[in-house]
Formats: sequence, structure tokens, C-alpha cells
Amino acid sequence: MNRICKAQLLSLFIFTVATVLSTKLLAQIEQLLPMPQVIEWRQNQLRITLKDTSAALPVTYRQVASLPGVSHNAEEAYHIIIGEEGITVWYLSEKGAFYALQTLRQLAQREGNLLVFPYCTITDWPAFPIRGFMHDVGRSFIPADQLIEQLKRLSAYKINTFHWHLTEDIAWRLASDRFPALTAPENALRFPGQYYTKSEVQRILEVARVHHITVIPEIDMPGHSDAFRRTFGHDMQSPEGMIILKTLLEEAGTLFQGLPWIHLGTDEVRFGNPEFVPEMSAFIKQLGFEVISWNPGWDYREGEVALQQLWSYRGRQQGNTPVIDSKFHYINHYDPFADLISLYRSNVLGKPQSDSLVWGAILAVWNDRKLDTPEAILLENNFYPLLLTLAERLWRGGGSGYFDEIGVVYPEAGSQERVDWENFERRLLHHQATYFARQPFPYTQQSGYSWQLLPPMPNQGKTDSIFPLEKLLLAGQTQVLDTLEGTIATGASIYLRHVWGDLIPAYLPEPLPDHTAYAYTWIYSPDDREAGAWISFQDYSRSEKDLPPPQGKWDWRNSQIWVNGQIIDPPVWENTHRERSSEIPLKNENFQSRSPTLLKLRKGWNHVVLKLPVGSFTTEEVRLVKWMFTFALPGSEALFFSPTRKQP
Repeated sequence: MNRICKAQLLSLFIFTVATVLSTKLLAQIEQLLPMPQVIEWRQNQLRITLKDTSAALPVTYRQVASLPGVSHNAEEAYHIIIGEEGITVWYLSEKGAFYALQTLRQLAQREGNLLVFPYCTITDWPAFPIRGFMHDVGRSFIPADQLIEQLKRLSAYKINTFHWHLTEDIAWRLASDRFPALTAPENALRFPGQYYTKSEVQRILEVARVHHITVIPEIDMPGHSDAFRRTFGHDMQSPEGMIILKTLLEEAGTLFQGLPWIHLGTDEVRFGNPEFVPEMSAFIKQLGFEVISWNPGWDYREGEVALQQLWSYRGRQQGNTPVIDSKFHYINHYDPFADLISLYRSNVLGKPQSDSLVWGAILAVWNDRKLDTPEAILLENNFYPLLLTLAERLWRGGGSGYFDEIGVVYPEAGSQERVDWENFERRLLHHQATYFARQPFPYTQQSGYSWQLLPPMPNQGKTDSIFPLEKLLLAGQTQVLDTLEGTIATGASIYLRHVWGDLIPAYLPEPLPDHTAYAYTWIYSPDDREAGAWISFQDYSRSEKDLPPPQGKWDWRNSQIWVNGQIIDPPVWENTHRERSSEIPLKNENFQSRSPTLLKLRKGWNHVVLKLPVGSFTTEEVRLVKWMFTFALPGSEALFFSPTRKQP
């Protein structure tokens, strides 16, 4: 173990030095992510000459039977002491040693030809044993090299599970020697001919193994199986289909040998054969795997599956079967700001740490709507910012409530949670700049953004209605409106009503259709300047067929924005189609995928007004209406927001 770890550590430090040299940024001791459970910092530093790294790196590894002070999930725990005698790592398993290396990587700082470490003692362990992400490569496709890149990057943040959704109605992405027609171009409706060869699967599995990531392959059955039906002409639940499927499972079992689980789906399907699921579950167990299944799905007997993965708000833990939480973790519906805060604030199914039944969470990327490139999948789904947020919460544990309790609102002013969140945001931004400078990472600082939301007024379904207070707002006479009982909202994305409606609380306690709200703030600028703004009034989900806005409008609701009384025009929309289709990729509907809108700010105070009408919460053009807005100024942290024009 010592020899292996030293080799890994050498490779780790070479990567670290290259990163620091290229970015000119240092990983400060207060920037660790996820933050370890227990840290004791001491004065002084350990300084290592780089040229001696290969031979004289003062690291000692000690495998032990227990670690004092570790209260949870000890298999992944570690203990580090850095002092004048060097670096000592205690661990129970190779997983703990690996995670100690990830912490050391972030601690390393560069000074000339030295690597510098702070004197410290760290005792660390994860709150939850399953910390993962899911890619639906059946509907989309991510090449093997890019999946490997994601595995490597996320393992550095102690993400340890990759749920690989390999089969779908749209396409079957897992190579088969017995039935090569499954992956033939004519049997795929999207990205034809793109699938994972067996050698690619083996390479991905080996990278995952080295980086201590457990892969959960999913072969969805008996639903989401039109690709199977197109190929063979049989439903999976038919006698012929079951024979073929068992042959495929045997082949997959050989390929995935050594993994603990195979996920068999069972969601969103009408069961016509009551013997299908029990027989397939038993067959997978005969192959040497435990079974994971979605809930809601098949109604399993006690002990029939090892784990259930909860999806949608209807997911329920049953009996004594442990669960993975994916109920409100569909990041294809998330916006980059408010939902990220909600993810940070939320616990896991009401638990601050794992127990015998709640094992962790998986963030799922479901691209029902086509996205053209793997880069677009990462960008549109805000993939890396959200996964780093999940990494922090599931490693540290805690959370102030579940999603349906805390909603999508900013932590309360003056609370410890506000302090903790803004500390995390600072660390997130540090890692964005240091390790993700050339990766899709749509996030910018939103602490300090503050808005006054005025009470919504009935518009009788006429979203173009103009109300008398609009004139006062555009003239900057906001002090006249101080008597209105509005709401102070904080952050870069503000939901009046969330995409999941009453399930997720937002800033309006009882949002009603056919109303118009206004929001405003003042921005203090130290000089005359142009600022690029991320502006949006509808975050387009990656699972909807929603139509792009009409040209000349920000959305279908007649939302508007003014800066210093001047209306800000929307971009020219690249998509102009008027037929609903999942096969027309998103273009520049979401602000992540377009250039920021240029605003002219003058020295001193500038007023920003947003008009926020809504008609019905379900329309022909947009199925899941998000009554919301996003306004952020990336790269303009020196600006100051205040609805009341208090001096910065």
C-alpha cells in the first residue's frame, strides 16, 4: 500500500504543480472543498523542495483498524498530521488513503521551487456513503474520454458513484457481441451509431476503480425499451423478449464483473407480465450482482432488491430496503443559482447523515430534449457547480431541511446558515477559477444581490397590462413605494413560483395565476462602465419541448427589464420553430449559452426594474412555467446592490 500511495502522491503533486503554475492561483487552506469534518490549524508550514519530491517526500502511511474521533462511514475516513516531521496519513482502507490525497492536493501551495503545506491536523469522514451523479446516455451521448475526464475531476471532490443509464427508448448504448443490431444506426433515434464498445467500457471501469468511484450500470426494463423493441420486434415482457434479455444480461454481467449492483429500472411502465420483474431480479442475483430499482416502480417484496432509488416527489422508502435519494435531484430542471442554493441547504430525506436506510443521493441528468454536444450537456445542466455543491453537502452532512421545506429562497439574513452558505460560495468560486477555468461552469457570485418584490396585482390574464406604479419605478421614485408590503429577496435567481409549483416554496407564499409583480433594486457603480449581464425570465428545462420566445420578447409572458429607465431588449433568438419537439436542441434560450447582455451603468446609483407578469401556470408554449427572473453581473463583484440605496 505504501508503494502504491507514494506513486499516486507523486502523480498527484505533479498535477498540482502544473495546475498552480498555469493558473497563477494558490489553493489557500480555507478553500478546501468539501470542507473536512475536523480541522486544527497550527502556526508554521512544511516546505518541500520540488526537485526532491520523487525520492524524499516526507509522507508516511499507516493503515489502522480504527480512527479515533471518526463517527461515521469509517471505511472512507482518514487522519492527516502535517508538522515538522512531514506528512502522516492514517487510514482504514485504500478509499480513505485516496481521499486524504485529494485533501493534500488542495492544501498544496506553490512558492518558487517549493511546495508549502500548513501545519495542521485533519480528521475526516463522509456523512453519506453514496455521493453520485447520473448521465442518461441513452437519450444523449458522452464519449468515453469525456466521461473519464468527469470521473477524474469529480473524484477529487470525493464523489464516489457514477450511475450510468445506458439504455432508453431512443437508443441502446452498450455494445453486444451476441446482438450487434442493438447499437446499429438504424435502431437509434438520436446520435445513431454512437455507443460504448466493450473496450471503452473496460477503460471507464478501470478509471473509476482507480479513482474509487463505484459504477452503477442501468439496463432499464421493462419500460424505456423501444430501442429493444425496434431491434427484435418483441416486447421485453414477452417470452421471446425475456430470453433475449437474459442473454444480454449474461453478456453485461461478464463485462461488469466485480461491480456490486446492476440497476434494472422498472419505472414508468405498465406491467403486463407479473413474473417479469421477479424473474429478472432473481436472474441478476444469479449473475453475482445485487439489484437496484427505481421507486415508484415495481412493488417489491422485502429483500427482493438491495437498494431503491427514489425519483420524483412520489418516491417512498419501503420496509427495510435502503434508498438513494433522487426525488428532487433532477438537475435538468435546475437553474444555476437558486436551485444550487437549495441543493446546498437541503439534507437528504430529512437526514443530516446516513443511517441504515438512507445511504445518500445521486444528481440525475435527464436530457429528454436533445442537446447537440457533450459540452452543451455540462453547460445547460450547470453540471460542475451543482456536483461540487452536492459533494460538500453529502460529505459534510447537515442541511437545514429538505427541499419541500426550505424551498428556493436565500438563507435568512444574520443566520449562521447565511454565513456558512456565503463561505461555501467563496470556496466554490475559488475552485471554479483554479480548477475549472477551461470547463463549462456557469456560476458567478450572487451574495450581495438584493431585490424588493412588490405585491403582485391581478391582470385578468392580460400580461401586457401596465399599472400606475410602473411610471414611478421607471422614474426611479422607489421611495414612494416604501409603504407597500413587499418582500426582500436575495440572490441572482428569484423564484416567485418554482417549476414544481406548491411542492417547493418560493418567495410568494401563495402564488396565483393572472398576476403581475414588479421587482427593483439599485446598483452602485464606482465609475461609468459597461457591464455584461446574465438576464433570463424562464430557465428552460432540458426535458421539455418548450418553444423559444417570440422575437423581440424575453418570454411568452411579456416580462420586461429597464436600467435607469431605458428598456433592455432581449437577444435575437436562434431558434424560431413553432412546433413542439424534443429533437430541436436548445440554442441560446438559456443565458448560459449566449453572450451577456451589455448594460451601461453610470457612476453612482443605477436603478433596475423588472416587470414580472404571469398568466396560466401551464401553457401551450411552455409546459412548466417558471415565474422567476435571473439577473447577474459576472465579473462585476465591485458593484453594490441595495433596494433602499444604502451607501456601500
